[in-house]
Amino acid sequence: MMMDAGGCVEQGKNIITAAKHVNKRVRYANKTIKKNNRSSSSCKKMRREAVFPRVPEVLQQLFVSCREIFKGPGTVPPASDVNKLRSILDKMKAEDVGLSKNLHFFKARGAVKGTPRVTCTTIYQCDEFSLCIFFIPEAAVIPLHNHPGMTVFSKLLLGTMHIKSYDWVDPIDTKNDTTPSPQLRLARLKANSAYTAPCDTSVLYPTTGGNIHEFTAVTPCAVLDVMGPPYSKDEGRDCSYYKDFPIGISRVSEEEGECYGWLQEIEAPKGAEMDRIEYLGPQIK
Repeated sequence: MMMDAGGCVEQGKNIITAAKHVNKRVRYANKTIKKNNRSSSSCKKMRREAVFPRVPEVLQQLFVSCREIFKGPGTVPPASDVNKLRSILDKMKAEDVGLSKNLHFFKARGAVKGTPRVTCTTIYQCDEFSLCIFFIPEAAVIPLHNHPGMTVFSKLLLGTMHIKSYDWVDPIDTKNDTTPSPQLRLARLKANSAYTAPCDTSVLYPTTGGNIHEFTAVTPCAVLDVMGPPYSKDEGRDCSYYKDFPIGISRVSEEEGECYGWLQEIEAPKGAEMDRIEYLGPQIK
């Protein structure tokens, strides 16, 4: 493996595959250069073709398992299937989706001019599930948002990321409702910590597991998300965004040590806009 100014270059006998980072944004760039050794003149003429790396076994296994496990809207995988997918994802590495920690994107540190934007690429998507990778520059944020009716597996492939997540709290006593505003709804804090790859896969469910979460990149990060089913505005699974007002320890719970916050639904923040790129890593089939 060797480095160039743009990113990472993996060099084989007659094939060079490059993954580039341009203007603080990540993108895949595949090139195949076939060398003709018959003559020095023909050697100067290089034929460039798009090639796709060989599919790693674990990535193909993930895809096949997702097709078997996700049954579409209104369904949640049973615990045995959740454990199966989590076990597969726990074994996955950045290289399995064509990435490397040596890419310039993951080495870039320091302030970025303007607001850092998140980049997303889709490996595969159908009505039942989707496989996506999010590239999050240092200090960039995927704002607090929900996953209506969805089960989501998140695997941090590279970097360090802070995750804050909430689940809704059902009203315990509506007669003594202490909500400070009709626009606010009480939620229980599920996570508020930093995680560094490699780490265990996290799983959220339609009503538990931290369904409403926020990602903040401590260092440049790459996160693989498996969502079943994927977002769909037409089917009532549009993404909603929230602003939180933490209130610390709450008296509404008998459990000690639990933290809560009031969540207010807001319009999509500017930071929610993402750049999208074509996925040119190993192609599943």
